[in-house]
Amino acid sequence: MVKAPVNKIIPFSNVDGPGNRTSIFFQGCPFNCLFCHNPETIHLCRNCGVCVKNCPVGALNIDADYKVIWNREKCVQCDTCIKVCPHDASPKIQWMTVEEVMKEVRRASPYIAGITTSGGECTLQNEFLIELFSNVLKLGKTCLIDSNGSFDFEADPRVLKVSEGVMLDVKAVEKGWNDELISFPRDIVLKNLDYLLQIGKLYEVRTLIFPNRDRENEETVRYVAEHIRDRCFYKIIRYRPYGVREKNRKRIGEFETDLDYAERFAALAREKGATKAYVV
Repeated sequence: MVKAPVNKIIPFSNVDGPGNRTSIFFQGCPFNCLFCHNPETIHLCRNCGVCVKNCPVGALNIDADYKVIWNREKCVQCDTCIKVCPHDASPKIQWMTVEEVMKEVRRASPYIAGITTSGGECTLQNEFLIELFSNVLKLGKTCLIDSNGSFDFEADPRVLKVSEGVMLDVKAVEKGWNDELISFPRDIVLKNLDYLLQIGKLYEVRTLIFPNRDRENEETVRYVAEHIRDRCFYKIIRYRPYGVREKNRKRIGEFETDLDYAERFAALAREKGATKAYVV
């Protein structure tokens, strides 16, 4: 029986694809982005016990096997455990079967257009996604993948056969800027951009705009816009420091990207043919 580490499930979301959707966030990510706003999704819990000592309501304990156990009923969602974790993890994940996730989807089913899987990086759970999407399709709902582009969709296209498409992050095009931002080569991401466009499975591309990084922002936006043109949405996202690790905020920025500054790059994208570019 296939199980996957689920960080959380949001029954109703209107920012994760078309219509109202159930968003499922999986734990684990091969990137270590300098600007990550939810770093608690990067690694699995190491059961070090730091969170147990700091939980203000006693919702965390260590069992006889020296594993951290989360008591959902006692938890007040203060996120102290996440803030004190030294390993970019969370003790609140649940290892769920496809049927357990489907129970949540069915509960929301009358009110949603479909589901979106995210993370972390959901494609680390590729076999789970294939089974999950196959079940969701039987409900007459659509399935979207929110991905950082680390999975080679061309090498293993099975999940795309049961998916409406992919919402793809293109964080940086220039190699030096990419290597400064994340600990993962950009080549596979750019390969996925071309492949998903080619087969008509690219729903949306997202690029984060950083303050005072004119050249780096322009290179990425120009490259993406000239590739996608009017074939999918292009979401220009303003950098916001909320949730970013303190040591990283000092490197990447303490303040959010100004709206007018971000709009400059959305205008550039539209000028280069990406007519569906907009700022969030």
